[in-house]
Amino acid sequence: MKGEAGHMLHNEKSKQEGHIWGSMRRTAFILGSGLLSFVAFWNSVTWHLQRFWGASGYFWQAQWERLLTTFEGKEWILFFIGAIQVPCLFFWSFNGLLLVVDTTGKPNFISRYRIQVDPVKLRQSIRTVLFNQCMISFPMVVFLYPFLKWWRDPCRRELPTFHWFLLELAIFTLIEEVLFYYSHRLLHHPTFYKKIHKKHHEWTAPIGVISLYAHPIEHAVSNMLPVIVGPLVMGSHLSSITMWFSLALIITTISHCGYHLPFLPSPEFHDYHHLKFNQCYGVLGVLDHLHGTDTMFKQTKAYERHVLLLGFTPLSESIPDSPKRME
Repeated sequence: MKGEAGHMLHNEKSKQEGHIWGSMRRTAFILGSGLLSFVAFWNSVTWHLQRFWGASGYFWQAQWERLLTTFEGKEWILFFIGAIQVPCLFFWSFNGLLLVVDTTGKPNFISRYRIQVDPVKLRQSIRTVLFNQCMISFPMVVFLYPFLKWWRDPCRRELPTFHWFLLELAIFTLIEEVLFYYSHRLLHHPTFYKKIHKKHHEWTAPIGVISLYAHPIEHAVSNMLPVIVGPLVMGSHLSSITMWFSLALIITTISHCGYHLPFLPSPEFHDYHHLKFNQCYGVLGVLDHLHGTDTMFKQTKAYERHVLLLGFTPLSESIPDSPKRME
């Protein structure tokens, strides 16, 4: 009996090791293939973009120097506008349009892309989002300014080059993926889930504005820190910070919006997380693949629909759910 138990334990251990090594090999293949593709197209793509950037670079540099002259001695106001007001304007403009569709169902050409519909307490949720922004997001970003000023002035005179901004964007995204995945997964531990993260999961069918609907501790640790750490580490220019914060807010809105719209990133991955809770913790999905926290998702229709929609036929129509079997 002991021999059989030992043999079974050895087999189980071998399977686990095989699974880990298999996951690592698959992840290395995905990252390696992506890197090779990136290198292959890098020169071609950046040549065209650099031409555009170079042609307009003098214009933007002149506008930036004019702003510095206007706010000379009061650069913190410029930082407040660029790091807080501009990203918030993007967030509420985009979410304002989505809220109109969510509450009225019109226009129909947008509402037909809805993944799932679930009426909820919208007014209370918006109050929570505004509280998180005013009482947590704004102070954290304002507190970031003296650190950046000491590390490398975010309002320095020279704008970053296009290639440097692309490098920053890649690093920001990587840092966000790692910090968000592990902090998010930690919040799903029973101890933290019941007291903190359950609030965000009140929405099993989320809408865009719910991206910031969370317990204050979660908002600070899992929403804000993963986005802030990158610019802090890189000592980024205000222009990079403004673009990154705005992009991060738009992406998280799309991930929560519940609409799989043409030519925009797919929200199916995070939408499935809200549906099942124990799958799809990350942003990019790389760490989910490595840790096997997307295995259930890969067996669903949602996974088949998790692509960039390049036409105008909703994927819920072109890839419909399997018909339910009659019992």
